[in-house]
Amino acid sequence: MKTGQGLLNKDEQEVMINYKGLQLHGIISLPKGAQGVIIFAHGSGSSRWSKRNNFVARELRKVGLGTLLMDLLTPEEENDRAQVFNINLLAQRLIYAKNWIGEQATSRSMKVGYFGASTGAGAALVAAALEPQNIFAVVSRGGRPDLADRALDRVQAPTLLIVGGDDDVVIDLNRQAYARLHCQKKIEIVPGATHLFEEPGTLEQVAVLASRWFTEHLADQQAQPSPHP
Repeated sequence: MKTGQGLLNKDEQEVMINYKGLQLHGIISLPKGAQGVIIFAHGSGSSRWSKRNNFVARELRKVGLGTLLMDLLTPEEENDRAQVFNINLLAQRLIYAKNWIGEQATSRSMKVGYFGASTGAGAALVAAALEPQNIFAVVSRGGRPDLADRALDRVQAPTLLIVGGDDDVVIDLNRQAYARLHCQKKIEIVPGATHLFEEPGTLEQVAVLASRWFTEHLADQQAQPSPHP
C-alpha cells in the first residue's frame, strides 16, 4: 500500500494519535507476542518516514519489539523553527504517544521504550525524566542528550548512548551528558561512523546495539516478581 512519502510493509499500519486536541501521524507495527513497543523520536527536519529510523525499527521488530514511528509536530508546527527545537514540547508529544499506546486494546499491556535520534534524543530523555512510569529503556543514536539539560539528573530508565567514532563534537557532548546520568547507562562508539551513520555497516551496528539494549532491559523488568497482595 503506497502512502504519501513511502511504502508501508504488510505488518505496518498508519495511525492518527489524537491527544488533547492534537492529531499526530504515526506508523505502528506490533509483532505477534510483542511485550514492548519502542517510540521513535526523530531529529529536526525528519519524520515518520525517516529511512534510518525505519531501518532500525525493522530490525527491532525482528527481535519481537513493537515500533511506533511518529511525527512529533503538526505540519504547521514543522514550519516554525522555534518549535522544531522546542525540546520540552517534543518531550510532551512523546508522553502523549506513550499514553496513547496505553489506551489501545492491542498495546495497553506493553512496556514502552524511547529511541531518539539527534535532537529527538534530548526530547526522549526529558520525556523519560518527566514521566518515568512504564519506560523500560532509552537509546540515543547520534543524539544530543545535552539538550535534556537538567532533566538528565532525573532519568531513571537504563540509557544507551550510541555515537559515531568520527562525530567528534557530538562525542564530547555525549560524554558530558553521560557523566550527569545517574541511571544504569552505557556509551557505545561506532568506529568510522559520522553523525548520520551513512557509512556501510554502521547503521546495522546501531540496530544490533539498540536491539540488545531494549531486549535485555525488557527481560530485566519482566523477571521482577509481581508483589503479592
